[in-house]
Formats: sequence, C-alpha cells, structure tokens
Amino acid sequence: MSTYEQFDTEGVPIKAWIRGVVTDDKAIQQLRNVAKLPIVHSHVAAMPDVHWGIGATVGSVVPTLGAIIPAAVGVDIGCGMMAVRTSLTASDLPENLKGIRTLIERVVPHGRTLHGGRGDRGAWFNVPAAAEDAWKRLRPDYEAIIAKYPRLDRGSTAQHLGTLGGGNHFIEVCLDEAQRVWVMLHSGSRGVGNRIGTHFIELAKKDMRQHLANLPDQDLAYFTEGAEHFDDYVFAVSWAQRFARQNRDLMMASILSGLQGYEGLPKFTHGEVAVNCHHNYVQKEEHFGASVFVTRKGAVRAGLGELGIIPGSMGARSFIVRGKGNADSFQSCSHGAGRLMSRGEAHRRFTVEDHIAATAGVECRKDGAVIDETPMAYKDIDTVMQAQQDLVEIVHTLKQVVCVKG
Repeated sequence: MSTYEQFDTEGVPIKAWIRGVVTDDKAIQQLRNVAKLPIVHSHVAAMPDVHWGIGATVGSVVPTLGAIIPAAVGVDIGCGMMAVRTSLTASDLPENLKGIRTLIERVVPHGRTLHGGRGDRGAWFNVPAAAEDAWKRLRPDYEAIIAKYPRLDRGSTAQHLGTLGGGNHFIEVCLDEAQRVWVMLHSGSRGVGNRIGTHFIELAKKDMRQHLANLPDQDLAYFTEGAEHFDDYVFAVSWAQRFARQNRDLMMASILSGLQGYEGLPKFTHGEVAVNCHHNYVQKEEHFGASVFVTRKGAVRAGLGELGIIPGSMGARSFIVRGKGNADSFQSCSHGAGRLMSRGEAHRRFTVEDHIAATAGVECRKDGAVIDETPMAYKDIDTVMQAQQDLVEIVHTLKQVVCVKG
C-alpha cells in the first residue's frame, strides 16, 4: 500500500507523503495553484517536509512539459547538501569542541555583514587559489550570461566560492550510529545565484504580463520552450547549479584540511563515503512516458540506489539515505525536516533559554540571533522519515556535536 495521500484539484492531482506530519493549509493551497497550470505533467508530488514558500511550495516536485517556472526553482539555485565520512571516531574528538567550531568558523567565511558590501565577513577579502582556479573554469559561461544580461554583473562571484552564507545554511561535525565522525554542510549558489533567480523570475512575469490574470499566482509565471528567454534561463540556472556544487566542494576541502592540521586531533583519512546533492534545482528527466523538466524545490532526487542527505535541525538527527526510485514521487524524497513555523513566529515563541535546552550537547551558537533556526521551529524529523518509508531507506543516522551557522 502506498503511503501518499492524493488530493484532486482543478488541474492534475497532488500526491503528498504527509501522513502523520503537520502540514499547513497555505502549503496545500500553493500546491493546488501549481497543479492548475497547463504545463504540469501527470501530477505534483509533495514531500513530508512540505511548507509554504515564497513563489512556490518548499518540499514540492513539479514536472513540466516544455516549460520551466523560475519561482519554483527559487533564488537559492543549486542549494544542497554535502557529507563526507572520516576515519575519526568519537573517542578521537577532544572533550571541549569549542576549538573545532572556532577552526571551522575561521577557515570558511559565513554570515553576512555590511549589507554584503566590501568587507563582508561572509565573503573572501583575498580569494584563495583553489577558489580562483574554480572561478577560471566557471567564468567563461558566466561572461556569456552577463553579455546578454549585464545587470547581473554586480556583487560577489569568486569571493563567494567556498563560503557558507546565512539563514538555514550550516556546517556540522556529526557522529553516526558506529560513532564515526562525519563532516556535513548545507549551502548553495550564494549571491550570484540569487541575482540570477530574482532576475529571471521577474523576467518571466514580464514576458507573461498579458497572461498573469489567468495564473492562480503571478509567481507561477513560466518560460516555454522556444520563447525568447527560455534557453537563456536554462543556461543560467545550469551554470548556477554548477557554481553551487563547486562551492560545497571547496568548503568541504577547506574544513577537512583545517581539521587535519588541528592539534587536538590525530591524523585521519576521509572519503570512504561522500555525498553531494542539490535540493533546489531543475533538470531534464523521463517520467510517465514523457521527457520533462523536473523542478525540485526543497526535495532530493532519490533514484534507485542513489545516495542523498536529509538533515534534521540544529539539535536533531540527520540521515544519509538510499533512494528506492519511487515513480509516484518522481524519484524524490524530502530535503530535511521542513519548517513548522515562520522565522518571525519562532522569535516570538521561543527564548534563548529554550534554544539552549534544545541544543544541549551541541557546540553551537546559543544566542538570540539564531532562534529562528532552533529545533522547535522545524517539524519532527523522525515523523518526516516515517512518512517517506517507500521513498528511501536509511543508510546512516547522524547526530551533530558541532554546528556552525551563518
């Protein structure tokens, strides 16, 4: 028996893996709006972490025929996860982990200051050689993009390669079920991806201006194949996804190199298991007899045998999973626990004392500025995993001991 619930709509059906999981009505309405679009193929899939999002629903999988909805991809293009298992075990870690958190915060720029201007602590002041080399490979296609869209050429590019960002982006040191040490991180395409996403979302609205009144939500404006800006968007979004993956690779290399030189740790190796997966992206795939653009906004590809990462929150478990290739979910699974409430609501509802209690045993920030990321602001990860048993199997269970937030 399948574990999804089906909602009939004025358009295609919605198949939602939400049994036992708190789901807000606003998210379901957003999904209904997407389902009305004539470009959607077969049905819309909703993951158990589904929640209302700006533009389109977080935790949704949308297959479209000959068209892409830029707002469904969003502005954090290519955002995703990376995890690497090391040869270290819990007994190799020092009793006080403050030094390891400080080290990570030193080797990876994080957060944002000065409105992202010169001197922003979340960007490189002097771009490291590895980031420069990566930028040389990325730069030719970037220049092709800005040749047509010069307004995009502002703000950081290479200065953001190998940097974390803020919000829900994080770096963690975790222990698995065998007490082995992992490094895990979450980030995307940073400022340049945001500029690309924002620009093309507005461009889609402009291109569809005469049709906006017929859309259930103007944020669902889309480009169709053959239209003026379709190929440019596909090219730009694909480039931003490459930037995001490279960003994660560079951060992970910096962290592992830093840890290998840390006096409080023995020599170690790494790379036995490494996963690097997007969860905000679009790509061409085959589903239900058609070649479609699959947009996963807050969802991970979970093809048969494919490894993915489903993180919890700052104080909850995370999971390395193997996909079961479920056709009804378009071979997808959740990208995390999913928010239970808005950031503003979390700040109104919880105190620093609540946050300290919820993150006991984790070396992390315990101040008022991270209340919006406190574990209680998220759905229960175990319930979320229970709801998607026919989408993935758990390979490793991780629990963080260090968490770095932007």
